[in-house]
Amino acid sequence: MAEITAQMVKDLRERTNAGMMDCKKALAESGGDFAKAEEWLRKKGISKAEGKAGRVAAEGIVGTYVHGGRIGVLVEVNCETDFVARNPDFQELVKDVAMQIAAANPKFVRREEVPSEAMDKEKEIQRELLKQQGKPEAMLEKILVGKMEKYYEGVCLVDQLWVKDDKKKVGEMINERAAKIGEKVSVRRFARFEVGEGIEKKKDDLAAEVAKTLGQA
Repeated sequence: MAEITAQMVKDLRERTNAGMMDCKKALAESGGDFAKAEEWLRKKGISKAEGKAGRVAAEGIVGTYVHGGRIGVLVEVNCETDFVARNPDFQELVKDVAMQIAAANPKFVRREEVPSEAMDKEKEIQRELLKQQGKPEAMLEKILVGKMEKYYEGVCLVDQLWVKDDKKKVGEMINERAAKIGEKVSVRRFARFEVGEGIEKKKDDLAAEVAKTLGQA
């Protein structure tokens, strides 16, 4: 069997927009043959949703999720028709996305939305950390690619590992559900609220409080 390299998986993902694990499995099942791997993905319905990329998804619903009265999420997920928007499978998908946002606290839907300033700052931080670790200068850029992938996993919704199945990313889960539903599905935007977030909370100085109490005794 041909060795399945990371570059092969990356190339197949770019051609099909299927998930990394699905691409790796498709290549393994196809002995490294790209044409057969693409056909395997189509037969499984995994890349089916990507054929709808040119369509407009302007319908959908705004889903909500509240956890323990302390975390609340609003998320807009779009589909192509109002009929699908009323579909229980689509509504379950929206709920799962809202729960993901509540649990994992992403900052953006996808990596294209990350401001260049934020990416540059993260790269600079990671570059300095690698230098402090004594990594060779010639290797820094290559290592940074992996570091940035981990960064996107943390801040971008579709790149995060799905809380219900950490073997796939949220984007892969959405594509699989879209293939089953039969329409283009996309997350447009979301808002996450957490009680007390952004409020500067008073931090008591325990030592000062003890000293004050003793002084009054």
